[in-house]
Amino acid sequence: MVFEKVQTLLAEALNIDDPKSITMESNIVQDLEADSLDMVELLMSLEDEFGVSVPDDMANELVTVSAIVNFIESQGK
Repeated sequence: MVFEKVQTLLAEALNIDDPKSITMESNIVQDLEADSLDMVELLMSLEDEFGVSVPDDMANELVTVSAIVNFIESQGK
């Protein structure tokens, strides 16, 4: 399932010990304390993992886990 993969990727990228602490409502910057470099690396990981391309204008909207999951699912992945 997409959510579990996103949880795992976020936990690895942000050094979070318990991936289960990441919920659909988690804000990546505010709740998970990601900085702009983390966001760029995360988007690259998501593109590689799911075979999607995140347009630059869309990247700024992907601030919550649910937004990322919904985007990936909308791409048919």
